Amino acid sequence: MKAAIDNKVVRRGITPMVVAVSAVIALVFSLSIDFTPVGARPISAAPLCGNGSAPDYGFTYDLQQYHWTVGWEGYASEQAVTDVDAILDQLNADSVAQTMILILPQDQVGNRVNCAVHFLRYMQLGLPTGERKDNGFVFLIVVETTDIDVHYGVGLGLPALTAPELTALNRSAEDAYQSTHSLDQALLTLVQGFDKVARSKYPPLISPTPTPETNLSAQPPSGTLGILSICGQLCLGIIFLLFLIWVVTQGVRRGISSNSSDMGSGGTGFPLGGGGGEGWGGGGGGSGPSTRGGSGSGRSGRGN
Repeated sequence: MKAAIDNKVVRRGITPMVVAVSAVIALVFSLSIDFTPVGARPISAAPLCGNGSAPDYGFTYDLQQYHWTVGWEGYASEQAVTDVDAILDQLNADSVAQTMILILPQDQVGNRVNCAVHFLRYMQLGLPTGERKDNGFVFLIVVETTDIDVHYGVGLGLPALTAPELTALNRSAEDAYQSTHSLDQALLTLVQGFDKVARSKYPPLISPTPTPETNLSAQPPSGTLGILSICGQLCLGIIFLLFLIWVVTQGVRRGISSNSSDMGSGGTGFPLGGGGGEGWGGGGGGSGPSTRGGSGSGRSGRGN
């Protein structure tokens, strides 16, 4: 009897000990998870710009943007971006160059030259066909601590744009930022300079308009035959006019009769006031702002 009581006491003492040991093990395991190094990156992290590969090169941007400048938020003003759009819109409309600007902080960029070229390919910049096919162009602005670093990627359809003049544009934008510490000023300096250089090599592409040909058969005949022809056409015109007046008169009479019957029977016709339906010029959002993006293959030749 005493031995049985001792066994129960031992078992009661072991159970709390097992619980305590289990709690200690769980605590140690949780602490080992919490103290995982903060700098460790997840395996699925997107590569730095310029280090990715086709087809998306690590980008997730929408292929249609509201501005030709991407990533400007927090760096430039909307007014400056709108001014840039006006210049680049016209360059695109004239089939000179389809140009976008990518702004990124330095910690998101790997190979900077590749970054500009990859963005050009990803956004599919450049015309898909025609004389100015593959006329895409990209400026990359890397924002550093106190400076900016500008690079470019150029499409295969713009071989006349040479490296010395494009590199000079990059340096002019960097100098403008260094002297003003304003990315607005750097953007405008870059785009205005590019507009001059690109137009000096590629004038606006204007489709030839067909010259009107003189239709000799449309000229009125002369002599007695001409008088008879004019009289015949005049008679036909009068007959058609009388027929048109008769059709309109019949339509008006039927409309009055229909309205009278509707009013008498208490039916529902089209409301005169503002109802809940949609009209031709009704409320709603109308057409949204135009979007910018590529439509070609994004074939790029070189970068710097």
